[in-house]
Amino acid sequence: MDKSNETKEIILRTALEMIKQEGFEKITIRKIAVRSNTNVSLVNYYFGTKDKLISEVIRIMLSGFQDSFDVLDDLSLPPERRLKLFLLHYVRGVEQYPEMLSRIIMMGAGLFASQQEYGEFMRSIGFDKVKNLLRELTNEQDQELLMMMVMQIFGAVFMPALMRPVLEAGAGVEMKPVERQIDLLLERYLFNH
Repeated sequence: MDKSNETKEIILRTALEMIKQEGFEKITIRKIAVRSNTNVSLVNYYFGTKDKLISEVIRIMLSGFQDSFDVLDDLSLPPERRLKLFLLHYVRGVEQYPEMLSRIIMMGAGLFASQQEYGEFMRSIGFDKVKNLLRELTNEQDQELLMMMVMQIFGAVFMPALMRPVLEAGAGVEMKPVERQIDLLLERYLFNH
């Protein structure tokens, strides 16, 4: 990696860590420059604005979620296994950045370009991949019901991951390992025809 790309990567990693720790609102270009041992001019050169830098950080984070969908195409695995691996991979990404993802969700309509791109990916590819797998597993053909199933599965698996800090610390709920949660969901609700 050349020095230019290395510097850009350092700035991105620093911004990601700072956003995870402090949130979008509290970081500044100046703080990022100090922590990344660069300067404001370099950060502005690579990214132009704080919003563009944040959008690039979000893009990197969300690309990991897009990679989760690749397992759904692996037809060498039984459909139950593909669904479980997809959910495990996706929720592990959620667990890496729960506070950051919560902030992104709470932003609602105030989207960064990278969030819009991810939304487009989900509309054009992601949801269809999950719906196709659910169709394969359940023989359900109704698109509306399949989409509701997708939302129910996402909610059942991802909401506890996002809420883990609040549930454990605030509500005293002992969270079971994510793999056990997914197994229970699949056993009780999807594979118990």
